[in-house]
Amino acid sequence: MSDRRGAPRWLRPAFLLAVVLSWLPLALVAKARFSTSTKPPIHLFTDMDQQRKFKTQSVNPLFRDARAMRPPVPGTVARGELQLDEHFYEGKVDGEWATTFPDQVKIDAEALRRGQERYNIYCAPCHGLAGYGDGMVSRRAEQLEEPAWVPPSSYHTDLVRSRPVGHIFNTITYGIRNMPGYGAQIPVADRWKIVAYVRALQRSQNASIEDVPEALRDSLRQEAAP
Repeated sequence: MSDRRGAPRWLRPAFLLAVVLSWLPLALVAKARFSTSTKPPIHLFTDMDQQRKFKTQSVNPLFRDARAMRPPVPGTVARGELQLDEHFYEGKVDGEWATTFPDQVKIDAEALRRGQERYNIYCAPCHGLAGYGDGMVSRRAEQLEEPAWVPPSSYHTDLVRSRPVGHIFNTITYGIRNMPGYGAQIPVADRWKIVAYVRALQRSQNASIEDVPEALRDSLRQEAAP
């Protein structure tokens, strides 16, 4: 007679346990997928996500000064930053303040709109929308009676009106007295467009009848007559 004994009794529980344990990785993946943690993720394959490198202000013993951040080589100029045009980049011609706008900037209605937009962002808070030095920052400082506050200059004084456009460009770039420079925030071409808009503000507040088109002068004289 053949021995037909059945499978061991422990085989079925062991199989069920193995099936349940096989679900554990899936449960852990699901938990990690829908929860947050302060610990960094586990990378089985780094794929250059984590690599050895020197971070900001770290030490590198390779160099004598032990600085990982290396200064630029003396005389190095970034591509496109040579800035040899003194008129465009410095507002000067032969060492004197430029009295004309550089050829790179075409002064038209679109340039004035751009200049007005940049002016309202960077200049109007102190100098005011009309350029009289009565911007919201200045008004607030006067209300608080700040002892160190120096009121911004008005663009409509004889002194400021007489300044060449290159001088105004230089003021925007590097600042003057208590005013900081905006060369880092405003591109060069936009600075010239702000200068053009400042000139438009000055003309609007110091215009004469000769500035009005001849066809409109008679009607303006009639309106102004008592």
